[in-house]
Amino acid sequence: QVQLVESGGGLVQPGGSLRLSCAASGIIFSMYAMGWYRQAPGKQRELVASITSGERTDYADSVKGRFTISRDNAKNTVYLQMNSLKPEDTALYYCLQYRCRYAIPHSFGSWGQGTRVTVSS
Repeated sequence: QVQLVESGGGLVQPGGSLRLSCAASGIIFSMYAMGWYRQAPGKQRELVASITSGERTDYADSVKGRFTISRDNAKNTVYLQMNSLKPEDTALYYCLQYRCRYAIPHSFGSWGQGTRVTVSS
């Protein structure tokens, strides 16, 4: 079974930082692109960041310069470092395993259960 388990979410004040982690099992982790999506209440799920098997990265315009996606293949883990957090970053954040080594749109494989991030004063 493929399992993706997110952790690291929580409540932070605007301007604060969080690091999300997604631990994968049941796959040869290094072979797959990984991504982070988020869904805020009443909004569609949107791509936050992705990282290919070759560690090329892509970011939503709204998070460029603030968020960094990275992966540690030895630990089967993908991370999302979030700095300078804003209230509009509040959402449920999901880890995604893509179906191949490239982060091709809609090539969704397995999803994690989500971890909640709340940015509020």
